[in-house]
Amino acid sequence: MTRSMMRLFSSSPIYTTSRLGRISTTRHHLPAAATPPKRRARPPLPCTTASDPTKSKPKQLLLLLIVSLILLAALLVIRAAMSSSSSSLDATAAVPFEKPRTVVKKLLAESQPEGDGATVRRSIGRPELRNLDPFLMLDEFSVSKPAGFPDHPHRGFETVTYMLDGAFTHQDFAGHKGTIRTGDVQWMTAGRGIVHSEMPAADGVQKGLQLWINLSSKDKMIEPRYQELQSKDISHAEKDGVEVKIIAGEAFGVRSPVYTRTPTMYMDFTMQPGSQLHQPIPEGWNAFVYIIDGEGVFGREKASPVTAHHCLVLGPGDGLSLWNKSGKPLRFALVGGQPLNEPVVQHGPFVMNTRAEIQQAMEDYYYGRNGFEKARHWSSAA
Repeated sequence: MTRSMMRLFSSSPIYTTSRLGRISTTRHHLPAAATPPKRRARPPLPCTTASDPTKSKPKQLLLLLIVSLILLAALLVIRAAMSSSSSSLDATAAVPFEKPRTVVKKLLAESQPEGDGATVRRSIGRPELRNLDPFLMLDEFSVSKPAGFPDHPHRGFETVTYMLDGAFTHQDFAGHKGTIRTGDVQWMTAGRGIVHSEMPAADGVQKGLQLWINLSSKDKMIEPRYQELQSKDISHAEKDGVEVKIIAGEAFGVRSPVYTRTPTMYMDFTMQPGSQLHQPIPEGWNAFVYIIDGEGVFGREKASPVTAHHCLVLGPGDGLSLWNKSGKPLRFALVGGQPLNEPVVQHGPFVMNTRAEIQQAMEDYYYGRNGFEKARHWSSAA
């Protein structure tokens, strides 16, 4: 029994009455002859006021309620702190970059005529985005016969043609000829000079992307070369609802065999609904996204979704995070490259470092020299 309980019982009216009753009924047996002494009058017993249990019980309940509320509040604070810590850890895990890249420019690629009756959606290469070192141009083309891109020259850069749907036939003045089909890639280094044609090889609409990549001044006059990959030979990987075809560079630990004279990454991602991606991009490289189909959230999870045919220029950083919050697959190209930091002077299909070099390229093409020797007597079968 606790001391408080003892005090409670000692002050109980029942307990006190019982005790007083026992005291008052106690008798002393004296001899009969003896005269009982006179008893002094006892001073009245002090009146003890006993506490009423019906009054103390609400106080105890109130105290218990207060203690319970304090404990509950403490528990809620602890859980909130743990949840905040967990959310912070989750956010760190969700965006595993020290300097995540964000979208600094958004451009809708609008349709415009190009070649002979062809239509392209141009993003890089327009007045709003003249170039993005080392990238000179990006076209999404949609071409049907008899339209196409008949004989034309190039000097000083590379073209990368990636077929999204259909087929295109390419032939040049050096005797190279081939057809690339859905999912195939042709990586052509024009170098000192190429004259070629690019024409539809099937009925219906042929769709694809063509990217122009600049060459450094030391590489602008190298001999032309080709790297061609069929779809089945392109490196690919898949993880957590994200599939990627690696045209150049590395993703998910898988590397493309393509050699890039100007260091470049080029990937075709398809993300299922609800998936997310965190793709490293070398710091110091310029990079952009071109959305082929669907919509996605890029850079920041709370950013507004962006739809197809938009080109998104990415700011500096070491990687890009993105989310597919829609109910449909998202497909986009992610491209990055090391800037050359050299002057760019462009005149149509010639890209050099100075105006004098552009003038020289035009004369070489016209007179058939310095790499264009076969141009004067060649025409394609297109």
